[in-house]
Amino acid sequence: MKKVAIFLFAALMGATAQAAEYKIDTKGAHAFIQFRIKHLGYSWLYGRFDDFSGSFQYDESKPAESSINVEIDVASIDSNHAERDKHLRGEDFLHVEKYPTATFKSTSYEPMGNGKGKLSGELTLRGVTKPVVIDVEHVGGGKDPWGGYRQGFTGTTEFALKDFGIMYDLGPASQTVEMILDVEGIRI
Repeated sequence: MKKVAIFLFAALMGATAQAAEYKIDTKGAHAFIQFRIKHLGYSWLYGRFDDFSGSFQYDESKPAESSINVEIDVASIDSNHAERDKHLRGEDFLHVEKYPTATFKSTSYEPMGNGKGKLSGELTLRGVTKPVVIDVEHVGGGKDPWGGYRQGFTGTTEFALKDFGIMYDLGPASQTVEMILDVEGIRI
């Protein structure tokens, strides 16, 4: 009987030690992948990707074990200008016919304290995979009004367009794009 109790205790401890899995809440419009890039060095042009999906693993007591995977339908780009979006979907930029999806897969997370950290991973865009680091902040987590449990994060990163084969000349002030990521997940 004692061995059974020890086994059950160990099994329960193992279950609580694993990170919870969360599905990114894109259906409820609680997650956003946005970008901004300088326009001629005079202002910022903002846009977003409307269709994406993914999940993440997170344990508040062991944030270093966190991970995330995201897939983006790059044809869902929306910069609030139909003609520009058509150009962005073309060969000069995203080339969506040849590369319909972009992905991000984390490789590690380094907690920095106060809910902040560095999320490293591999971004694949236009068929090119490069390492990127996202500055992440845990916004919060807890029960929702519908009986679920949620966690939310915000993050930013930037990268050079040419690193992903985007060679279109937008001028010297527009060589890098900033990504703004807001993710809310529902525990599954």
